Amino acid sequence: MRHFVNTAQAEAWNGYEGAQWAHNQERWDAVNDGFNQPLLDAAALSGTDTVLDVGCGAGRTTRLAARRAARGRALGLDLSGPMLDRARESAVREGISNVAFVQGDAQVHPLDAGAFDAVISRYGMTFFADPVAAFAHLHRALRPGGRLAFVCAAEAEANEWLAALASLEDVLPLGGFGKAGGPGMFSLTEPGHIRDLLSAGGFDRVDVRRIEAAGRWGADAADAAAFLLDSGPGRHLLDQVTPAAQEAARRALTAALQRHEADGGVWLRSSS
Repeated sequence: MRHFVNTAQAEAWNGYEGAQWAHNQERWDAVNDGFNQPLLDAAALSGTDTVLDVGCGAGRTTRLAARRAARGRALGLDLSGPMLDRARESAVREGISNVAFVQGDAQVHPLDAGAFDAVISRYGMTFFADPVAAFAHLHRALRPGGRLAFVCAAEAEANEWLAALASLEDVLPLGGFGKAGGPGMFSLTEPGHIRDLLSAGGFDRVDVRRIEAAGRWGADAADAAAFLLDSGPGRHLLDQVTPAAQEAARRALTAALQRHEADGGVWLRSSS
């Protein structure tokens, strides 16, 4: 039986949020792929490494890690059943045989001590109910001299997609959306906080670097607005207002995104 201590996140990622990400894997990869190379370069993967990808989602970074560690193997770990189903399908379609995926909570999922040369994550480290316990658990799973590398969001206002959503404050109940504090997308925005958590989890030689990349959010402003508002956070906001307010939000967001149309799409810069 699977054991989840992060029950709120498990519910979200096995519900609408996980299904939406699984169904739109290619679109989310187009948003986030600019961070793949910095992540894998930071992990310094060798051809024989055994790699753990935490919060692997639909498995894009796990499959890329498996290609770099061609004579090793990569394991993707995630809470979301729907996203892992999509990850497995993609691995088979791409002919990647040295990769596997398992459903579990990285904070408590059984991991053999010293089993991995590297742990990586693209936006999967910010949702832990107890981050110190989670990082200590991952530290034990690394061999001596193993590496941990992950990408997490920088402050909300440095991300253009969130700035676009913030323009809807007169239409949608944004409240504390995008604020740091508690498990969630913006829980690791402060470099000092990251260093403290990792040090408490047993890691040393911690390095925090700011990186930016532009992602393609849609074919045009209307398409990108629909995609943003149909995401988990967008749907949560829309569910709190009337149909008339929902339509007003779609029109306003489309207008806000028009200035980001270029090169056959809508490109928004994310800071991490």
